[in-house]
Amino acid sequence: MTGTFINIATVLMGGILGLLFGSRLSDRIKQTIIAGLGLFTAAYGIFKFTAANNELIILGSLLLGGLLGEWWKIEDGLQNLGNWLEQRFNGNGGSGSDRFIRGFLTASLVFCVGPMTIMGAIEDGLSGDYTTLATKAILDGFAALAFASSLGIGVLFSILVILVFQGGISLMATQLDAIVTPAMLNELTAVGGLILVGLAVSSLLEIKKIRTGNFLPALFIAPLIVWGLEKLGI
Repeated sequence: MTGTFINIATVLMGGILGLLFGSRLSDRIKQTIIAGLGLFTAAYGIFKFTAANNELIILGSLLLGGLLGEWWKIEDGLQNLGNWLEQRFNGNGGSGSDRFIRGFLTASLVFCVGPMTIMGAIEDGLSGDYTTLATKAILDGFAALAFASSLGIGVLFSILVILVFQGGISLMATQLDAIVTPAMLNELTAVGGLILVGLAVSSLLEIKKIRTGNFLPALFIAPLIVWGLEKLGI
C-alpha cells in the first residue's frame, strides 16, 4: 500500500497549500503543470507497454475489454455516479456544511473513480510497483490544491476514501499474488500502459476524447488469456 500512502500525503499537502495559497496560482500555471504531467503519463504508459511478451494478447484484451466496457457502459456509470452524488449533496451552497460535503465528495470521486486508481492499486498490490500510483499522487496533489482553494477543508477528508477504496484494492490484489505468474503480470502491465496513454491523450492533454474507463475489463482479460494459453501448452 505504499502508493496509497504517497497518494494520501500529496492530497494532504496539496489541500493545505490550496487552503493557504491556491488563489494565487493563475490558470495558465495550472494548465502548464497538467500538460507536463500529461506528457509524462503518456511516455510512462508507452514504457510500460514494452513489458508485453505477446502484443496480440494485448490487442485481443483491449478489444474484448473495450467491447465489455461499452456493453456494461462502465464510463457512463462512473460519470452518472458522480453526477448523482453531486446533485444529491450539492445543496444551494448557502451553508458551511453544504460546502464541506461538496468538497469531500467532489475530491473523493476525482481521486478514486478512474482507471488510474484501479490499475495502479492492482500493480501496487501484485508486484509492489507503485510508480503508477505515485504519478497519480502528483496529479491528485495539484487537483487537491485547486479544489481546496475553492471548496474548502472538506477536500482533505477525501483521504479517508482513498485509504479505504484504493488501499482495499491493493490489499485484495496482494491475495492474488500466489496465483498470478510473471507472464500474466507482464501482459497486465502492458495493457495498463496503453490505458495510461489513453488517459493522457483524453483527460490530461485533451487531444481526443477516449472512454478509457470502458477498457478496464482488459486488465482482467489479459491475465486470463495468458492462463488459458499456459493450460493449453501454447
